[in-house]
Amino acid sequence: MYIILALLLLAILITVHEFGHFLAARAMKIEVREFAIGMGPKIIGWKSKKYETDFSIRAVPLGGFCAFYGEDDTTGESKDDPRAFPKQNVWKRMFVILMGPMMNLVLAFVVATCFFWANGVEVQTGVDPYIVEVAAAGPAHSAGLQADDIITEINGVNMLDGTQTTLFNTIGNWKEGDAPLKMTVRRDDETFETEMTPFWDEEEGKMRIGVIIGGKALTETQPVSFLEGIQYSWQLCVNVSGTILNLVKRLVTTGEGLEETAGPVGIISMVSNEVRTGGIREFIWLLAMLSINLGLMNLLPIPGLDGSRLVFGLVEIVRRKPVPAEKEAMVHMAGMVLLFGFILFVTYRDIVRLF
Repeated sequence: MYIILALLLLAILITVHEFGHFLAARAMKIEVREFAIGMGPKIIGWKSKKYETDFSIRAVPLGGFCAFYGEDDTTGESKDDPRAFPKQNVWKRMFVILMGPMMNLVLAFVVATCFFWANGVEVQTGVDPYIVEVAAAGPAHSAGLQADDIITEINGVNMLDGTQTTLFNTIGNWKEGDAPLKMTVRRDDETFETEMTPFWDEEEGKMRIGVIIGGKALTETQPVSFLEGIQYSWQLCVNVSGTILNLVKRLVTTGEGLEETAGPVGIISMVSNEVRTGGIREFIWLLAMLSINLGLMNLLPIPGLDGSRLVFGLVEIVRRKPVPAEKEAMVHMAGMVLLFGFILFVTYRDIVRLF
């Protein structure tokens, strides 16, 4: 069931993307030869009598396309056909190309807005201190403390008051001659008591017990209005977009993150696992995040993607004449071959990881 949900998520993303191209083409009166959801052999197909567009649902739910008359024609057969995509006004073509990625960004914004409006937003209300690391020698190590332990009380005083200050002060204010600190410690589902005597750390200039203390964020969900949901959604989309673009920059310049890239198999595995643990909330959240990712990735100037087609449109505007359709088609075809090769590579790696 979770794999089916993951496939459904990908199908929604791709359908929305291609539907953006389709709607824009209809608005610009550019004829669409075929609109397909999925790849491979047809399961269902029908033809629009009014527009002569073939619609189809195909067997493999990992793709889709919106094909225009004369698009990527490497033979030149349609160069004199007034319906051919390259014959259309360059601004109209760029608008049609741009609307695919834009629909993914719009989908993410709408989904995120509805998500925040329906579920509220998580606001940090404080932190719970916990032990990140225990020094190899020191009072904490001698007392048996371990990483991820939580000190709940010291000398009967609650340490989990939403701050790290109480714990720091209780340890730091200990003085020579005071009784050892009696601690209650929680480890997973168990609780035990211990005691230890702090020592003066000359380098730090304070009393310590030989641990590094971190803080786990305490959050609560607060309801928001629809307008506030729009604001949170916009902020989220901007932040996520910035993060994605930064990751792409590092991937291109230094190769950092190549090992973390995933193909369809990896994405399906990740989505199914996340939805299994997080339910429908996680499904909606991933739908928004992956939609932003898909929209931005398609805007990259990589041959075969929408971004490359936009570059050719800009070149045409600057040159005041189009690049020969056959040459442009060859560039896109070569890009698609390389992209499919890369997808096969990461898919093979995803399958190896699964087993």
